[in-house]
Amino acid sequence: MNSRDSQPQSDVWSDWLLHIRHADDQGHEQALHAELKHYADRVLDGARLAPGMTLADIGAGDGLIGFSAIDRIGPSLRVLFTDISAPLLRHTEALAVQRNIQDQCVFIQGSAELLNGIEGDAVDAVTTRAVLAYVPDKMAALREFHRILKPGGRISISEPIMRDDAIEASSLRQIVEGLPEKAGDNFFHLLHRWKAAQFPDTEEKISASPIANYGERDLVRFALDAGFTDVHMEFHIDVRPAITSWDVLLGSSPHPWAPRLGDILANQFTADERLFFEQIFRPQVEGGRLATADRTAYLTAGKPPR
Repeated sequence: MNSRDSQPQSDVWSDWLLHIRHADDQGHEQALHAELKHYADRVLDGARLAPGMTLADIGAGDGLIGFSAIDRIGPSLRVLFTDISAPLLRHTEALAVQRNIQDQCVFIQGSAELLNGIEGDAVDAVTTRAVLAYVPDKMAALREFHRILKPGGRISISEPIMRDDAIEASSLRQIVEGLPEKAGDNFFHLLHRWKAAQFPDTEEKISASPIANYGERDLVRFALDAGFTDVHMEFHIDVRPAITSWDVLLGSSPHPWAPRLGDILANQFTADERLFFEQIFRPQVEGGRLATADRTAYLTAGKPPR
């Protein structure tokens, strides 16, 4: 048996990225891909790539940014795909072979905090999308980005800001703590149970959580402290209609560390609570009466030329 055969076929990252985030629903997957392509294009605009350059796509996932960069620049672009997930790297490498662009690609497993597979002053640009959010030591990651960049190189990142989601869960906790406990018929108790399963809901948990203990301004400070200059950050809030499929809502989750709503209902709710929750919430979902807010920080910066 070779080493690749002995590696796990999936992990929390590949399961979420390839299945859970769209609940294995083809229609939702297509809609999500179009939305994600918008993020990728904006990141690439900030990277200012040109023919002959080398791009390090950190936390490459399914290869969206790296493949889009090759589509944009052409055969002279070299892309280093890095990811902590071996299953995702195998998946992305297979996609590169299908596209017949494997000669332009290098695949490196490792954490964003320790890019041992990349030499210093080696790349012209570094990109991320929804990567630093899951990194405990964001400063270490940005220092690594600075190290591997050539003088004059650029970073262009897009990161979700989930602090408000955690604050919402914390606010729900405060509400329910002030309400009398009822026998499965208090919707706020059930709503809090759902949100608290997916996001930290106390100050202590928020402070300890990589996804919730930072904001968009912190990214600016991290970049400056890591030695970057010409830092530009834009914070976008987009409020749009929420998922209208009950099955998709049950089968998906907002991030890789969050259980699916369907699993929360099955494991943390009684049968009566599940029925009560669905009777109230499902008509709101399927009637298109709910909205969701996406909060995204876009940051670009440069490594000073020598």
